[in-house]
Amino acid sequence: MVYSCAYWTPGSTLERAQHDKLDLVCRKLALKPGDRLLDVGCGWGSLALHAAREYGARVTGVTLSREQAAYARKKAADEGLADLVEIRIQDYRDVKDGPYDAISSIGMAEHVGADRYRDYARTLHALLRPGGLLLNHQIARPPEADEAAYRVDEFIDAYVFPDGELSPVGTTVGELERAGFEVRDVEALREHYALTLRAWVARLEEHWDEAVALTSAGRVRVWQLYMAASALGFERGRLGVNQVLAVRSAGRGDSGLPLRLRTWGAQPG
Repeated sequence: MVYSCAYWTPGSTLERAQHDKLDLVCRKLALKPGDRLLDVGCGWGSLALHAAREYGARVTGVTLSREQAAYARKKAADEGLADLVEIRIQDYRDVKDGPYDAISSIGMAEHVGADRYRDYARTLHALLRPGGLLLNHQIARPPEADEAAYRVDEFIDAYVFPDGELSPVGTTVGELERAGFEVRDVEALREHYALTLRAWVARLEEHWDEAVALTSAGRVRVWQLYMAASALGFERGRLGVNQVLAVRSAGRGDSGLPLRLRTWGAQPG
């Protein structure tokens, strides 16, 4: 139930690669027991549960989906993590109980929209304590020669992600900096998303009849086409996905980060 790209090593299964992506996010955020993590757009709760179970973090996840919230709350209860994981049906702009030690935003910012992105970045900045870290995981597109000419794909807008909007990674970094963040690391995971999408298409085709019974033949075909086309887009560089790690500096230039940041480079386990 993780709907964002996995983090692959040779021979990985989809499950292992998704586990490794969740762990990568937690390690980049340097989570430790007792830290308060805000997971913006928490989906089905996989990251929130992993951060609580493996790192002892106290996690607040926010989603606008009642179905996602119900699923994540049940998983937290079933795993004995309800004391560490709170799942709210709440817009991130309505979160008022900061400051948090860390914020994760995984595959959510694509739905903010270019016109509101600066407000998104400022809101997250205000919710972090000085020295707190943000991990923003976001699909990107190449810049246009004339940015005013950019249009959202009509098929995706109509059938997959209404009102979704992609920005170049440079635009994302610039908006985070304008909000007051210091960007400390950018990692491109483009090939990882191509591998993830191919795995998803294979899973869908293996369970085709079950998926049709749950939804409809037309919807299943839409997602098969969307994911297959997106896999080609990531493979050929028409789409990208990036993890941007940023800090709300504590003042006087003190980031609180180690001189050599990429201690997460070694493979987990």
